[in-house]
Amino acid sequence: MPPLPDFESIKQINILGQEYWSARDLMGALGYESWQNFEKVIAKAATAATSPDIALKLEDHFNEVNKMITIGKGGHRKVKDYFLSKRACYLIAQNGDPEKPEIAAAQNYFAFTAEVFDINKARLEQEQRLALRLKVADENTNLSSTALQAGVQARNMGLFHDAGYDGLYTMTSAELAVFWNVPQGVEILDVMGPEALAANLFRITQTDAKLKRDQIHDEDTAIATHHDVGREVRRAIENIHQKKPEDLPRAANIRKLVEEKRRNARKKLKNAPPDEQGGLF
Repeated sequence: MPPLPDFESIKQINILGQEYWSARDLMGALGYESWQNFEKVIAKAATAATSPDIALKLEDHFNEVNKMITIGKGGHRKVKDYFLSKRACYLIAQNGDPEKPEIAAAQNYFAFTAEVFDINKARLEQEQRLALRLKVADENTNLSSTALQAGVQARNMGLFHDAGYDGLYTMTSAELAVFWNVPQGVEILDVMGPEALAANLFRITQTDAKLKRDQIHDEDTAIATHHDVGREVRRAIENIHQKKPEDLPRAANIRKLVEEKRRNARKKLKNAPPDEQGGLF
């Protein structure tokens, strides 16, 4: 039985210190002799990379390049190659010929890296979502203050905020919670995915800006303005995503992370020198 390939020996490092593999080098290491056959495996791996479950940016992992190779009598010829990330190499191994022992070796070698990549990706997405959630809370507070100045009475602040939800979702916040089967006591913002949070952040900030720009000082007009802005954001989402805002992906309840972030911020603020202390969220 031939020795298993040494994937470390064909690894390369770019000028940014990032590891990558040449597809031409990887082809031989995986037991392929025909570039045409191996490129089919690369194509299958690239298709898998863009699936909703993985959703990689192809140019970051499958970088198509051309390079010169030496041919007979000192001549040169341009050939296609790919510079592949570890994640891309793993997907290629997953889509390769399972009967080749080299494929099994590659799956074992790159599997750990792929798992770490998925963990890091999930962590970054959660951090992005948490940052958006906190920003929405911050801007909602600002919007409430602006609404009061625009003539909305404190006792009607719930009606004002629901007008924005009704414009965006054609439902009040309570109706949306029922539509999403959100457990009682859970805030709908805490179960929104990044896209939905970003849409609401846009609704909130644009309403705040319009109330100020139009110098609104009438409660009914302020409420109608919030509804109209929400409706325009809804139209934009339908045009861009070809789906309704209420159908955008949702996620696990993020409330514990929000509260933990706030506790840490309060603790940091309490321990900061007096001249560095400011407001919270």
